[in-house]
Amino acid sequence: MSYRHVLTKGDYSDLASGSVLRSAPGFPAFPVRLASEIFLRALTLRGGDAPAVVWDPCCGSGHLLSVIGLLHRRLIASLVASDISANALDLAAENLLLLDPDALEARARVLEERAERFDKPSYLEAAGAARRLGGGLAAAGGSLPSLVRRADVFDRDELAAVTAATTPDIVITDVPYGEQTSWLGGHGEAGVPEMLGNVASVLPGEAVLAVTARGRKVPLGTGPRPRKEFRIGTRSVALLKVAQFST
Repeated sequence: MSYRHVLTKGDYSDLASGSVLRSAPGFPAFPVRLASEIFLRALTLRGGDAPAVVWDPCCGSGHLLSVIGLLHRRLIASLVASDISANALDLAAENLLLLDPDALEARARVLEERAERFDKPSYLEAAGAARRLGGGLAAAGGSLPSLVRRADVFDRDELAAVTAATTPDIVITDVPYGEQTSWLGGHGEAGVPEMLGNVASVLPGEAVLAVTARGRKVPLGTGPRPRKEFRIGTRSVALLKVAQFST
């Protein structure tokens, strides 16, 4: 299925992981255009005009949330990131703190210093990207609030603690698929239905769950069927309403 919202293939090089946004081995980036498309489809399914609170409960480096925030600041009230990995959370916190024009300006200055110290033009290019992102963020509403917490998606009490301080109405997550990332604890494909049920248990019925996975279908097991589903490239996406899990 083709794109419905992001019809034009833009230049997303400023959002590449490892340029302005930070990266590390074992924390893959997410395709930026697809991230934008998923968010806009989820927002349409949610309905209403209120800015969204977006949660990624398997946040990894926070790249997926960060690019959504930078691209759609006007449509977002805040971002919520959680993960079981302390290393992931450290990286996600660094990236989400960059969703502030002043932080992006500071990042640009650091990159310029590195360009001079190491005589590497790529750092100057990244500094320019940081300033362009900062300008776009300032024009769209400025600094974007975020919350970063440790939580195991297979522990409902820990998930409830994350949502005690905020109420996400859109969940977007790219589940581990055994190449660069894997479930901790050996849950495998069976983990997706359990994860969705656990996340749904701490959210209001009108909230939307958007989950993406490699392969022909998102492995939902015997759980609720998607309200919407589509596939682009190697990834499949399923969108569900939380209310489906209580019927």
